[in-house]
Amino acid sequence: MTANRPLLLLLLLHLLCTCGLAQDQVTPVVPYGGIYAIPEATVTPDPALDYRLVIDVVSGHDEPDSLGQGLYNVARMLNLFSVGGVPDERVEVVLAIHGGATFGVLTDAAYRERFGTDNPNLPLLRALHGAGVRVTVCGQSLIGRELPLTAVSEEVEVATSMLTTVAMYQMRGYGMLRF
Repeated sequence: MTANRPLLLLLLLHLLCTCGLAQDQVTPVVPYGGIYAIPEATVTPDPALDYRLVIDVVSGHDEPDSLGQGLYNVARMLNLFSVGGVPDERVEVVLAIHGGATFGVLTDAAYRERFGTDNPNLPLLRALHGAGVRVTVCGQSLIGRELPLTAVSEEVEVATSMLTTVAMYQMRGYGMLRF
């Protein structure tokens, strides 16, 4: 038994150290995209700035029953700004969805017809829309994928294109990100 004592002490010390580091993820704005608060961070968002962003969302899902990574990252970003102390009214976001992410904006019926399952992105899209995010999808991507405009969820606006949407918002002073 004494031979195992150093091993047990080492294991106990490891557990005590790692348990103190464990944190829960928070989702203060959108109930997706959990993030960790880091009170010790020295580089944080400036709560006095207005964050006006147009986001080129091109990353879709890996599997039909999984969330699109681009949409998930938008949720994470909103939650990060909130945890960083930026008031919600200082964050203005427009999504320009296209490419592989296009399928994520379909109604359940249209998604089910193509993938055999309900669209897992719809609750996330509703949460983003409810948080004030303007959600647009590229009309060119819809037509290129032979998706009728009627297949688009009601929270999503159809844009002429992602290219013109991003260009227009950049000319209005929005910063651009790509997810």
